[in-house]
Amino acid sequence: MNAPSDLEVKPWQDQLFEQLKGADIRQVCYVPDAGHARLIARCKADPNIRDIALTTEEEGIALAAGAWLGGQRSALLMQSSGVGNCINMLSLIRACRFPMLMLVTMRGEWEEFNPWQEPMGSIVEPALKLCETDVAKVTEPAQVVPAVQNAIQLAFGGDRAAAVLLSQRLIGRKVWVK
Repeated sequence: MNAPSDLEVKPWQDQLFEQLKGADIRQVCYVPDAGHARLIARCKADPNIRDIALTTEEEGIALAAGAWLGGQRSALLMQSSGVGNCINMLSLIRACRFPMLMLVTMRGEWEEFNPWQEPMGSIVEPALKLCETDVAKVTEPAQVVPAVQNAIQLAFGGDRAAAVLLSQRLIGRKVWVK
């Protein structure tokens, strides 16, 4: 019997981190999010990646433009509710033609406990597509690496916006904590 490959053994979050490293992503910005916690921790621990906590997600669009102008690649990590905050700023990508890689943890889907997450969660994909963003939705761990590889190629190979939507099923059921 064959031993499992590294990709089969490692959690999808670690595989995702390796894809960012392999694509020479040097700046990762985010609004803190439990769904991205493991990826954020990996980025913070890596001396070759500058991690930047944002006050709001649209700041990440401007950061990506600045990173690109400065000769570096970046990625924006956010929750689906943050996509709504970025709609106006996404026009900057269209006007200035720079790469934008977005990794979006979804809310308002399977087992959502917070009804306030459902409206934005239900329109993330069409809203991003209206903003000329290439969108891939991932529901299974085995889909993460191919989707991220494709998004990296689309963003950095074509100076355009690409987003990978990480389903709530991937992240697991969130629980309200009082």
